[in-house]
Amino acid sequence: MKPFENINKAYNSVFKPNELSVGVVVPIERYATGPIPTMQDHVKRVQQVENLGFKSIWIRDIPFNVPNFGDAGQTFDPFTYLGFLAGQTSEIALGVSSIALPLHHPLNVAKAATSIDQLSGGRLLLGVASGDRFDEYPAMGIDYENRSELFRESFNYIRNAQNNFPTFETKNFGRLQGNIDMLPKPTSGKIPMLMTGSSRQSLEWNALHADGWMNYPRDLYNQNNTIRQYRELVAESSKYNKPFMQPMYIDLTEDPNAKPQPIQLGFRLGINYLADYLDKLRSIGVNHLALNLRFNSKDINDSLELIAKHVLPEFHNNTQNIKHHA
Repeated sequence: MKPFENINKAYNSVFKPNELSVGVVVPIERYATGPIPTMQDHVKRVQQVENLGFKSIWIRDIPFNVPNFGDAGQTFDPFTYLGFLAGQTSEIALGVSSIALPLHHPLNVAKAATSIDQLSGGRLLLGVASGDRFDEYPAMGIDYENRSELFRESFNYIRNAQNNFPTFETKNFGRLQGNIDMLPKPTSGKIPMLMTGSSRQSLEWNALHADGWMNYPRDLYNQNNTIRQYRELVAESSKYNKPFMQPMYIDLTEDPNAKPQPIQLGFRLGINYLADYLDKLRSIGVNHLALNLRFNSKDINDSLELIAKHVLPEFHNNTQNIKHHA
């Protein structure tokens, strides 16, 4: 099997062929009954996750609280917040899942992303998407039906802007004529860009252009087929293999042997079954799992400690400096 490309510190740490690593979605708290988290002790929680040996944190791009969507995410601007967290952490990968490219000018995305990449020493992972919350588009004067084209143009703009004094033209976002340059540049050549879902593009486009794929949870059979199809296309179009990752909501029970019961985009289950399920995900080719504790009824700190003690050692062979008391 081809290796993954060597891109930056975060990408190289989080994604390894035939292995699965584990990260956590921010907010790291329970807010099951409403869309807005408290964000209390949020820095302490992120630092706890890093100390326990999780590989990444993931935040989302949610410019408006859209009641029908039902989740306001971390509420803070993603790049402002990641820049802040970069100064409060030292090793953990800083992931965005995902920037809705049509809602931003790509120069602003590129400059913010490369700034965080530089300030954090190469710890940024940039998820990108076309966006799926209709209400945000008229609020920003952007055509929702044009988001497929906007996504492609923005993606290519961000890629090109990382070159020195680039020359290229777009229909919707302007042109660069080789006489001006965006600074800073990425720590190592380019920012890893991970495509979310289909983003209204073909899987062939994804396999050719993105550095990895974030897709939604599915049953193991269908996810296995999805990953196999993706990897076949990657093998045809790239000299490197590319990682696959997914999120998963969990609700850990007090009973460590409680069998999995489906919840929204995840499971209510005991800690012993969590390790077993992650092993199955690894076997079908999932390289990274972002755990979301929004619906978790067990104490969050205890849950993180349990996962670090009973799950991470099975998947993070080089986990070091784990500080837990469970």
